[in-house]
Amino acid sequence: MNKNKAPIRRQSGFTLVEVMVVVIIIGLMVAAVAPVVLGRLDQAREERVKADLRAIENALTLYRVDNFAYPAGGEGLEALIREPADARAWRGPYLEEMPQDPWGNVYQYRKPGTRGGDYDLFSFGADGVEGGSGNNADLGNWTSD
Repeated sequence: MNKNKAPIRRQSGFTLVEVMVVVIIIGLMVAAVAPVVLGRLDQAREERVKADLRAIENALTLYRVDNFAYPAGGEGLEALIREPADARAWRGPYLEEMPQDPWGNVYQYRKPGTRGGDYDLFSFGADGVEGGSGNNADLGNWTSD
């Protein structure tokens, strides 16, 4: 053995090809999982809207029991938080604060209702404007549970 020769060291690490294979595999996994996760996110937002609408409907019912009528269209949902001038026996606030829909918009209230009920209570959906389909569809007290 020759003492003058240094031992050959092999460098450890990944080759460019190995790194590219891992990146491609991760990309394929993300592409397969993302639609499922995004679909669940949309479903969760819709469920939150339904829960918020039920809570507001309960507050409207309490308001009606106390005042013998639902808030007028001009008073809107503010009547659940602050006493309107024409309230008969307001015992509120019926809500601590007005919830916003999952897209950051206020819930809409229309009295008289145009969908067959005493009032319409709804969210405009993701686009924040009336009408639409898919994620942009209006969700309201007229939709089935």
